[in-house]
Amino acid sequence: MEVSLKNRIILVTGAGQGIGNELCKRLATAGCHVIAVSRSVAPLQYSALIPLLIEIETISVDLSDWASTRTRLQHIKKVDGVVNNAGIAIIKPFEELTEEDFDKTFSVNTKAVFNVSQMMAPRMPSVGGSIVNVSSLASLRSFQGHAVYSASKAAVDSITRSLALELGPRNIRVNSVNPTVILTRMGRENWSDPSKAKPLLDNIPLHRFGEVSEVVDTIIYLLSDKSSFMTGHSLPLEGGYCAC
Repeated sequence: MEVSLKNRIILVTGAGQGIGNELCKRLATAGCHVIAVSRSVAPLQYSALIPLLIEIETISVDLSDWASTRTRLQHIKKVDGVVNNAGIAIIKPFEELTEEDFDKTFSVNTKAVFNVSQMMAPRMPSVGGSIVNVSSLASLRSFQGHAVYSASKAAVDSITRSLALELGPRNIRVNSVNPTVILTRMGRENWSDPSKAKPLLDNIPLHRFGEVSEVVDTIIYLLSDKSSFMTGHSLPLEGGYCAC
């Protein structure tokens, strides 16, 4: 199946590393103009994106700051797609989570999704656009230590459905992808201990964690016209975990 996004303008948050970084490279290679948003642009400027920077505009902003985000993105006149990928995970037992943990998690994982989407939706063409929110399997299933993180991602799924309803008449589609553990650098570091990984892997029929490319492939599909009748979905990428 050939997917074409050539000449489209795509904004990606959390572009400095992991899924967001790989997505920016793939989109630029596919002929998109990419607006790469990251708290720090250093990982963008000193990464493998360098050969592609002619197609990548970088913006440094702390997405947890509502007003600063609006100021830094206000010059953008048009986008065809938005990928709300930025996120943080503070994993602690319920009893140890603090108000600061709660506020910080929701500011980045949830409020920023709402803020960026609200800003960019009016800048999408009348022929339609696509917003893809990177959520988590933790929004659909419960895991130890994930109380605040899971709640923030469940809110993202709810926002996804609400925006699909409200923006549908303007032909703007809104979906989320909900991965399990993905083997980014951080994912490999956090799940390299077999004793930690085994209980989760035992509940994944494919008996492995996801690769970054598999999340990127799904996001690109949801940005493209190949998914033109898909909106309001939270799409699990979990190797069959939900089937167990």
